[in-house]
Amino acid sequence: MLRRFPRLAALLVSVAVTVLAAPPRARELGVPFDGQPGPLNAITDVAGVEVGHTTLIRGEGKLVVGEGPVRTGVTAIFPRGKNNHASVFAGWSTLNGNGEMTGTAWIDEAGILDGPVMLTNTHSVGVVRDAVIQWQVKHAQKAEVWWSLPVVAETWDGWLNDLNGFHVKPEHVFAALDSAYGGPVEEGAVGGGTGMICHEFKGGIGTASRVTRAGYTVGVLVQANYGLRGQLRIAGVPVGREIPEGKIRPDEAGSIIVIIATDAPLLPHQLKRLARRPPLALGRMGSVSGDGSGDLFLAFSTANTVPVEPGKPSSVQMLATEDLSPLFAAVVDATEEAIVNALVAGETMKGRDDHVVLGLPHDKLREILKKYGRLVEKP
Repeated sequence: MLRRFPRLAALLVSVAVTVLAAPPRARELGVPFDGQPGPLNAITDVAGVEVGHTTLIRGEGKLVVGEGPVRTGVTAIFPRGKNNHASVFAGWSTLNGNGEMTGTAWIDEAGILDGPVMLTNTHSVGVVRDAVIQWQVKHAQKAEVWWSLPVVAETWDGWLNDLNGFHVKPEHVFAALDSAYGGPVEEGAVGGGTGMICHEFKGGIGTASRVTRAGYTVGVLVQANYGLRGQLRIAGVPVGREIPEGKIRPDEAGSIIVIIATDAPLLPHQLKRLARRPPLALGRMGSVSGDGSGDLFLAFSTANTVPVEPGKPSSVQMLATEDLSPLFAAVVDATEEAIVNALVAGETMKGRDDHVVLGLPHDKLREILKKYGRLVEKP
């Protein structure tokens, strides 16, 4: 049959190769986690959410500002997909504010998120913000875009990347936006997470999800770029102390961005409460959120149609306050797993001035978990 449909045969082979080549995630290595994940264990388990990446890796050796080496990128997260321009309710919070997330003043004021959430490096926030507006103008459903306050968040990738070379260009932002899709989310050194470091291992993008007993889904995506090696705990085990090789810094540095999506019907003040929960997951991982850390969190809900027609009252739904605790737990559990997934996906990378950041060794991680009685053996 496949001989009659060569294009179908090629597609099936491509899918099979992709599945076979997919790197293991934390659960597959035997790391135990609480809570029930969604089918993809990703932020895209929340219906409508799409994620796109542009990854920039080129050059090696000594830093030449403007030329490289380049280890950076940009990630786009659409709450309702790139073809749906409807707003969502949102809330945000911070643990330590040595970082940037644009557009949050309006989210505080109105509780509304318009457009995608973008992740990149510290010195590319401006170009990403401007490029998002250009993309919105091009794809506007109305005749004109009167104003836009894009949400762009950053973490610092200057240990591996030519940060002051400004290598993220508008076309890279457009590519991330245009390529966003639902389904499995690529993790590790991709998109905005390309040059990021977590607990002195290679970090970057990670994702996970949880489904509550009431049937609501919470999805999380992180850009993990924080912490010292000795602080790292996975499943309560002091993994960082057991792997001293390859440490790169004496003091706490770095940041983390956590984006939370849910299909639970929540209003902005409730979403702000969800956005306050990621620090509990960071505590499980061993973070102390040092002075140089920008730990910024945003939550949005796709459940309600945000009122957009002035002069007409609208109805929205919300959960009772007493029903929020399972969602809080889902945020904490999914954030923890998303960070570990980012670590597991990270591979050893050499960047500017031949700086090397080690990937978390999978075999060693399993040995340590087994030593402490925390390894989940496959049936």
